[in-house]
Amino acid sequence: MLKRFNPADVAPPFSNYSHGVVVPQGMRVLHVSGQVGIRPDGAIPDDADAQARLCFENVLKVMAAEGMTAADLVSVTTYAVAGRDIASVRRIREEVLGAMAPASTFVYVSGLADPRLVIEVQAVAARAG
Repeated sequence: MLKRFNPADVAPPFSNYSHGVVVPQGMRVLHVSGQVGIRPDGAIPDDADAQARLCFENVLKVMAAEGMTAADLVSVTTYAVAGRDIASVRRIREEVLGAMAPASTFVYVSGLADPRLVIEVQAVAARAG
């Protein structure tokens, strides 16, 4: 089982994440490439919230292909094109991932691989066996 923690001598997290997550020896580790807001048919929504939801859903789909769930998330890195509302992305992340509190980083960038994209999410997950 993953050990999530927030040391008492470090400021508390700004939202639902942990400052540290320990992956015990012997667990399978999955690195999920950056997932973007693209539907399976290749369509890219114009709406940033819709893209954010697809990013987190796509992360979970990659994890599910290896028998993992949101409970197995170790860390999440979110890249957002500058000017995007962090509160909106956090809200959508919690709706999709639930109460899980992986280690987390949120980074504003000037752009992503396709100018229509405004959010990208990369993750690491781990599970026993």
